Amino acid sequence: METFQRLESEVRGYCRNWPVVFDKALGSHVYDENGRPYLDFFAGAGSLNYGHNNPELKSSLIEYLTDDRIVHSLDAYSVAKREFLETFEEIILKPRGLDYKVQFPGPAGNNAVEAALKLARKYTGRQTIVNFTNGFHGMTLGALAVTGNSMKRGGAGVPLDHVATMPFDNYLDGQTPDFLWLRSLLEDSGSGLDKPAAVIVETVQGEGGINAASAGWLRGLSELCREYDILMIVDDIQMGCGRTGDFFSFEEAGITPDIVTLSKSISGYGLPMALTLFKRELDVWGPGEHNGTFRGFNPAMVTGTETLRRYWSDDSFARATKAKGDMVAARLTEIAGEFPQVGAHVRGRGLARGLGFEDTSIAKRVAAESFERGLLLETSGPEDEVAKLLPALTTTEEELTAGLDIMADATRAAVKVAQPV
Repeated sequence: METFQRLESEVRGYCRNWPVVFDKALGSHVYDENGRPYLDFFAGAGSLNYGHNNPELKSSLIEYLTDDRIVHSLDAYSVAKREFLETFEEIILKPRGLDYKVQFPGPAGNNAVEAALKLARKYTGRQTIVNFTNGFHGMTLGALAVTGNSMKRGGAGVPLDHVATMPFDNYLDGQTPDFLWLRSLLEDSGSGLDKPAAVIVETVQGEGGINAASAGWLRGLSELCREYDILMIVDDIQMGCGRTGDFFSFEEAGITPDIVTLSKSISGYGLPMALTLFKRELDVWGPGEHNGTFRGFNPAMVTGTETLRRYWSDDSFARATKAKGDMVAARLTEIAGEFPQVGAHVRGRGLARGLGFEDTSIAKRVAAESFERGLLLETSGPEDEVAKLLPALTTTEEELTAGLDIMADATRAAVKVAQPV
């Protein structure tokens, strides 16, 4: 550890919870430098939906690289980009009736969000963006402005302006109509709210605590946006690419966002890649008006294309993911049922699940106890009150069962520490 402590910035985070040196990885397991295996229910924060070093994807990548195919091309045309775009259109967009243009904004999710915000403002001529309580959209200044977490916002060092934060689904008392506050502000010329350019929303808030919006709430938001001529941006960076079952997490609600951001698992292999999708009429960019050096990373497009062909040519993978999600939810419900005294409860959709606790100290202990037992998972929520599960979608039922058994033991140990007999 000495090398990392001596040379790497104090900003490092995950390594503080997992104080080992990782070396190898395959499928749903990672291995430290001494060969100890860890079952991975973290999956690169959702960047590895198809597991570590997926053999089929790795084969296509190795073939591409050993044939001296172009790796870096900015936004120049390439065979790899053409094949990705054609495959994305045929397998993802057309079957869903989506007539989106595709922008390659840069290699990470925050690049996709920054492009989405900038485009919404450019198209509408307005500045304000509506975001939601406990939302998370990235750490660059534009994305951070529409993020709710005060700790993350506090690191900006400058004012984070031109945003208006509204309550996410179930944030209020359950009695107040969902959009009463936002609608009232939009209707009242004295409210002080400038007409927004867009709203940006996650259908399931990953970093915010695995808070899942209902399909009805999302439809209501979509209708409100149409009524007031406000663009709707769905941030599908962590919950897209099948995490909730369907390729896009908003499909269940039957809505069509104006703009969609994708990253994390869009390359399929953990290679950096991001997309900003938007309705055709929104494409008002001038050439080079938004750019970036690494927006043409062809190896990611190669593995992305192979991923779409292998997993999304029909609905079988989506159905399997939903079934696994139901299995995980059922087991987590059993675990939560053992600990009503600490307010244990289950959150999420698909294979984005969480075990939340009213005692905010417990989730961190669950994660630590899980690590000691060979399971990687993280916490989320404003107080880290949720033990968060993001296993690879390719994780087998046997592996899911093994991991959930570890989590059950870890929860028992954590609650015993928090509330000793």
